[in-house]
Amino acid sequence: MPTALVTGATQGLGRALAEALAVRGWDLVVTARDAHRLTETVSALREHGHDVVGLAGDVSDAVHRDDVAGVLTGPAGADRLDLLVHNASTLGPLPLRPLRDLSTDGLAAVLAVNVVAPHALTCSLLPALEAAGGTVLAISSDAGVEHYETWGAYGASKAALDHLTLTLGAEVSSIRAYALDPGDMRTPMHQAAFPGEDIGDRPLPEEVAVPGILALLASRPANGRYRAADLLAATSEVVS
Repeated sequence: MPTALVTGATQGLGRALAEALAVRGWDLVVTARDAHRLTETVSALREHGHDVVGLAGDVSDAVHRDDVAGVLTGPAGADRLDLLVHNASTLGPLPLRPLRDLSTDGLAAVLAVNVVAPHALTCSLLPALEAAGGTVLAISSDAGVEHYETWGAYGASKAALDHLTLTLGAEVSSIRAYALDPGDMRTPMHQAAFPGEDIGDRPLPEEVAVPGILALLASRPANGRYRAADLLAATSEVVS
């Protein structure tokens, strides 16, 4: 069975993607900060009859990252990783604010979770990814290429993560590397960015983002930055 590591897997896109992979027979390692929610998520994923390991912790914590890597590369690990999904992310200090009001510490905290942690985890797991000819999938955002007021820290972190991921793909020919813009979604993170607003018009992750990701994984195109909506549209055109 192929194996995937999904960070930030207890809600939103991470949870929806983990469920979709479990249904399709993948073994999973999932991580998130909330231990109670993680326990519930692991229990639900195991109902699909596949091996699921959950580790609670913050990806910005080096000890937690070492624990995650140890599960996949230690004595009991398979030393092969087919898919690494960097989904765990933070918006930064809330409410979102202009850059002139963002402290250095606030920016550093965003970069620690959204850029430094994925880079460190990828480096730890790179031998396992190379052994499997695996895929590194960084969940990006249109904020990484557009300039939205108050989204500067988050957008800068996603632009940096995109660049690191795609440069890795250029350097390591045996793997695939993608940055994936899932589009606007009806998730807790998106709601936190728009407190008090109705975001009910946004699609759920399983409606566009997850099908787009599955299409990406199935087709394994050249390394690059993709939009879930475009991938889903292309799949629909082929079917029709």
